[in-house]
Amino acid sequence: MTIGALLFSLCAPMSVANADEAADTLTMESYVQPLNADPLTAADVAGANGIARLRAMQTDEALSAVLPHEVIGEARSAAPRATETSAQPPMPAPAAPEADGVNAAAISLPEPPHTMTLSECVGQLGTKQFYVKSRYAVCSGRQFGQIWYSNGRVVGKSHFNVVVIGTIPKNSRDMTATYHYTDFTATGTNAAPAMGITTSASIPKSWPSTAGILKGGTLPSTKKWAELVSGLTIKHTITALSGQPGTLGSTRMISAIYQPNIKLIAPPGWGAEPFTGGDIFMFPPRWDEAGYLPSHTAGGAAVFSILPTLTYSTAASAPEREVALHIKKAFTTPHLTMPPLATKRLAGQHTDEPLTRLYHDSERRNKNRSRALWNCVKHFRPNYPQNGKECDEFPFAATYQGAAASEHDPLQDARNFSVLPIDAESNGAGGILLGQFYDLNRLIDGPDDGFLVKIT
Repeated sequence: MTIGALLFSLCAPMSVANADEAADTLTMESYVQPLNADPLTAADVAGANGIARLRAMQTDEALSAVLPHEVIGEARSAAPRATETSAQPPMPAPAAPEADGVNAAAISLPEPPHTMTLSECVGQLGTKQFYVKSRYAVCSGRQFGQIWYSNGRVVGKSHFNVVVIGTIPKNSRDMTATYHYTDFTATGTNAAPAMGITTSASIPKSWPSTAGILKGGTLPSTKKWAELVSGLTIKHTITALSGQPGTLGSTRMISAIYQPNIKLIAPPGWGAEPFTGGDIFMFPPRWDEAGYLPSHTAGGAAVFSILPTLTYSTAASAPEREVALHIKKAFTTPHLTMPPLATKRLAGQHTDEPLTRLYHDSERRNKNRSRALWNCVKHFRPNYPQNGKECDEFPFAATYQGAAASEHDPLQDARNFSVLPIDAESNGAGGILLGQFYDLNRLIDGPDDGFLVKIT
């Protein structure tokens, strides 16, 4: 059916209703639910119980905007997080060297994705509320449903989806939110084509609160269903200019919460009490000018404050294979690693226990390495030290959770880490990949950022 024929079929019943039932009380009730949920049926919303159910959904879904489960930094405590982990793409394995030996040119992590298509987002979301493709590309969506009543009796239904894709170009301070409106469906007697859909967005919180964040684009924007059904998209960009005060000293970090908002405007002649939309979800952009990260001389860049994941492979061809095998053992059977500790539990596996980068305190990094080396000698003598082997430690020495963490945290057991002598080239490859990962994902020093480790 063409768009014109569809609109005619949706509007035609209204002309009959207006002519024959001019005194009827016409109302439109709305609800919000997950993107891929089944729309409510007429039986679901019939009578007083149906309306009560709608009102409950309005409170539970539309008014409970949340952040991705993997959010990190200031935003983490500023709003509720999704209770389930976000959908994520398969993590690509690092490229294997083409010749013998290990060097930075032979081993490389791919550039994290900075773009996302609508079909990719919708396909990945499934039952998840967020899809995190990378620290530079995230998306979420909601289904907006409408029930059309005449004198309290259900006479029609309609619904549409709103999908928002947030992207940040490489080495850029611009975050762009692209709004897509899809899956327009209407049945029965309704006035859906004449319903107004207002799209807006706010920044309810920022750190520091005085940060200047510029907005660009066409929001707020009010369009009718009949306009958006053609595939129209709306773009909105926010930018925190470089050079202004931030947090963490010279890092000049600025964090914020970006919150899309959808409101519905009932067509003429239809009431819409008491709910017409609301805040639906949040994205957590962040800007920095850290001198030890790429683009610092050009004013820094932006990411989403979401935990990235470093992937190491145990494949026979993977240059970091022995590092990956060590970490796998440390995660799965930590009590069998050295130094011995029955209650050993290592960070980096779960969103609530991420690893955090240690950059500024070189003395602490050296202590991490010294303690790891001492334990390798103690627990693996006489087979260590020997030619071709190096002491590999996990958590990494370049994290706050390294081997000397107990000197700074009285609650940390002094043996809560793992060491293992491994092939020197594999150890070097793991270190090269870790350094690249830090740069590619703009990991900053300290507890306001973090990352996870995954073994494939």
